[in-house]
Amino acid sequence: MGDALLERLVEMASGQVRTKAELPGRGARMRGGVIACVLVLVAAQILTAADSAVMESTKAQEDVAPSTDPAIPFWRGDGAVYTDKARYGQSQPRYRTEILSRWTEKNLYFLFVRPYEALNLKPSPDSSSETYQLWDWDVAEVFIGSDFQDIRRYKEFEISPQGEWVDLDIDLSQPHHEDGWKWNSGFTVAAHIDPAAKIWYGVMRIPFSALQNHAPSVGDKFRINLFRSQGPPPNRTEVVWRPTMSHTFHAPEKFGVLRLIAGPK
Repeated sequence: MGDALLERLVEMASGQVRTKAELPGRGARMRGGVIACVLVLVAAQILTAADSAVMESTKAQEDVAPSTDPAIPFWRGDGAVYTDKARYGQSQPRYRTEILSRWTEKNLYFLFVRPYEALNLKPSPDSSSETYQLWDWDVAEVFIGSDFQDIRRYKEFEISPQGEWVDLDIDLSQPHHEDGWKWNSGFTVAAHIDPAAKIWYGVMRIPFSALQNHAPSVGDKFRINLFRSQGPPPNRTEVVWRPTMSHTFHAPEKFGVLRLIAGPK
């Protein structure tokens, strides 16, 4: 629905646009009241749907070492989103994951707080170098792009509960887009498993230089989706922020938006 039509609905609901329901008479007034209520509900639903596709990243005063502790001041603030849907939109409440984001002049941060039932971990993990095909195990993933024209170009970042990582420069026009793992973004990660609470935490710190060719500023927007793969086969579960309505995570037409906002003064 276009912005102009949405604005008209809101105006009609608030009585700023006259309709036939405003003709004199009790019945007309009642019909007008019913129409106004319906329009308010429709407008609210539209606004809610639009807002659910936007994640906000709050500016922090300075960079910090990646920390998996959600209680530290760096992570305080609004703007959390949740991955709690399957790829086709089915609810996955048991794996509802909280994701927070912050940004500085140099880096973009993500914190994942992920409850689990059973972990699917790669034997002999190596967190000192990139792990190809990390996506075959439990991971948290960010797909993010700054190009709103060529949406088939974006970056992919993954972290495992054991602190393994991989980053990819994705170009879906190429027959083997997974070859993009040879790219190096320079991002850093940290991870922690709390077996008593059955939660694992993962942090990414991504240089803006890996995402765009200019310094970040308040109001900058990126195309984004967030994912997790959870548990061993045959009960492996995939959870998403924005349902892809596809068998793959690589559905850029279903991405939402990440917006950089100002932090506290």
